[in-house]
Amino acid sequence: MFTSALLITADIAQGGAPVLSGHVLLDSGHGAVERAVLRYSALGVVEARMNGVPVSDALLTPGWSSYEWRIRVAETDVTPLMEPRTELELEIGNGWYRGGLTWAATTNVYGNELAGIAELEISYEDGHLQRWGTDQTWTARPSDTVSDDLYNGQTIDARRRDIEWERQPVRIVEDSAKMFEPYIGPPVTPREELGIIDAWTTPSGRIIADFGRNIVGWVRCRAAGVRGQTVTLRHAEVVERGELSTRPLRSAEATDRFILSGGEDVFEPSFTFHGFRYVEVEGWPGGIDELIGGGLTALSISSDLRRTGTFSSSEPLLNQLHDNVVASTVGNFVDLPTDCPQRDERLGWTGDIAVFAPTSTFLFDSSDFLRDWLRDVTLEQEHQGGVVPYVVPDVLKYVGAPADITPVDSTAVWSDAIVWVPWAVWMSSGDDAVLRENFPAMLSHLRHVEGLLSPSGLWDQGFQFGDWLDPDSPPEDPAAAKADKTLVAMASLHRSAALTAETARVLGFSSEQAEMERLREDTRKTFRAAFVDDDAERLRNHCETAYALAIAFDLLDLDEIGWAGSRLAELVEANGYRISTGFAGTPYILTALSRSGQLATAGRLLLQTECPSWLYPVTMGATTVWERWDSMLPDGSINPGEMTSFNHYALGAVADWMHRDLVGLAPAEPGYRRVIVAPKPIAGVEWAKAEYDSPHGRIAVGWNRDGDSIVVDITLPPGVTADVSVGDLDVRVAAGVHHLSANLNGHAATSREGSRIATPG
Repeated sequence: MFTSALLITADIAQGGAPVLSGHVLLDSGHGAVERAVLRYSALGVVEARMNGVPVSDALLTPGWSSYEWRIRVAETDVTPLMEPRTELELEIGNGWYRGGLTWAATTNVYGNELAGIAELEISYEDGHLQRWGTDQTWTARPSDTVSDDLYNGQTIDARRRDIEWERQPVRIVEDSAKMFEPYIGPPVTPREELGIIDAWTTPSGRIIADFGRNIVGWVRCRAAGVRGQTVTLRHAEVVERGELSTRPLRSAEATDRFILSGGEDVFEPSFTFHGFRYVEVEGWPGGIDELIGGGLTALSISSDLRRTGTFSSSEPLLNQLHDNVVASTVGNFVDLPTDCPQRDERLGWTGDIAVFAPTSTFLFDSSDFLRDWLRDVTLEQEHQGGVVPYVVPDVLKYVGAPADITPVDSTAVWSDAIVWVPWAVWMSSGDDAVLRENFPAMLSHLRHVEGLLSPSGLWDQGFQFGDWLDPDSPPEDPAAAKADKTLVAMASLHRSAALTAETARVLGFSSEQAEMERLREDTRKTFRAAFVDDDAERLRNHCETAYALAIAFDLLDLDEIGWAGSRLAELVEANGYRISTGFAGTPYILTALSRSGQLATAGRLLLQTECPSWLYPVTMGATTVWERWDSMLPDGSINPGEMTSFNHYALGAVADWMHRDLVGLAPAEPGYRRVIVAPKPIAGVEWAKAEYDSPHGRIAVGWNRDGDSIVVDITLPPGVTADVSVGDLDVRVAAGVHHLSANLNGHAATSREGSRIATPG
């Protein structure tokens, strides 16, 4: 990646975020500069400036990858910033490389030395090429950042901006250039700015500002006060009894401190980020009016993803739920797909994205974002004997996994991310590069799991998360679910084997296809022998997640789906149409109900507002998806469990069903070259529509009720066809705009789902 640049570091006695700087003179006699490209990276997170101007709006560069084997390099065109004599500065924060990570708050996980590297490539009009970059001639100085940590926050001292620091020498860091490689996914960038919608003084005398929505980012502060005065901002997602509720953050301080210079100061703590809606302000040198009038502005950040999918309906609560899913995607797609953005965790848990990938790839063009993360999954797996770890990058191998989730080995759903995520990316993009890149890792995962099976063929050894966070499990034991962990493991193994066999077919690997088909069939037989009581027409593990997975993952014969759906519907009804599934079952229960002819039950479950349900948080004012159904209790108090995040996208995987089934827009072929339009109207929703910006153009599907009929509107771009199936309507339509009517009375909607393993997700 770098031709002549060297990785450099410096010992800054004053601490904080160091600034490395160098000066380049343009080569003379070659005419004007045609193009100048800067490539830069760091051990830590780096902000690059040329002549005091940021080179781009990228943030937290180079992000968090598996640093042991790769560190990404940012590249940006800086032609407009070039001058005859140009100063390049690299300001470096701790980031994930050296800052605190996990609930153990372990620092220096990857190294104890911050470093930066940059190379400027300048092309002149006569063809001359000049290269210049970091080397031993550079110097270093302190910055105005006194301390920085992703969990704890950033302290900025504006008084340090006036100091003429003595320049200090730099040192060369050896043997690191081999780790650098280009970004595959997009950078983290600013997304939007929010003003304060309300502010008040709490019963304890503290000032709290409310920005109206739960976001991820930081607060820009504009203040003027006494020199040396400190303005302290504490961030949290919720308030409880009128006060800021920081208990869900656990050990994360989420606190920024700004020390005033005595003049007009602007602070922006871009070497940290927080998950928050509310900010407690201490030491503010004015009144609440000044605070609201522009003193504090919230900035949300996210990986730079293009929005591709939308949804709306006649039901406002569903629309808000969908908005919450979008917001949680934005907030947790900060360089990698994380579980949560606020507490002392923020890790790339594989299970969350395994079930959420189909939703995220509809909502956003997230293919390259996920391909980048999958690069780390394959690297971690390669160095761990075929095991796909719980989190990627796998920091737990350094700080240790909690005792209750060990011993660490492959585990269902979580480790299956190496299969399910590439499949979801391929289905949305139609680009088989993601399958080619990850197929060896898919095989490695399944071969490793096959080696974990008991002589009976069951995956019943070792730790399993199972149906994590079953709503009936006690707060202190989120793994205590109704669903048998072995059933969840076998169902997941079956799905992964089926998808990997299909991947082998697509890529033309016939022997591997046969191997995976054998594993799929063996797993199916073992599952059925252990869990299906065909004579009694029930599963031996009689709970909702068991039926949901058995139906959705094709573990039942066609003549068994009817009774399985009936049993599932009976359980849902017996539970008052409230959620009774955890991480494993929740993403698939509506699919199982609608696929087995229980659409009315699916509709009642979706529209339920009592806790636990998808809409309960909406009725409580949620603007993001919660980790627990009852993260906030009906009286406004916070769930007493240790894990209580208010921004977790996993349960938002329900949006996939809203797109595919409720509206009826799903890919029949990868990349949406052919689509399925099979709306499944439910009682309580009068109309619904969705749009998707596919690789071939915009696809729009919508329907509205008209007595016993529905009117379906379809827009297809050139080259795309749709199989339309609803009520008495069963047709194929080509590109263009279509206005169709279907009679629902007395006709059961028949869903053309194409390849069964292609759905759901």
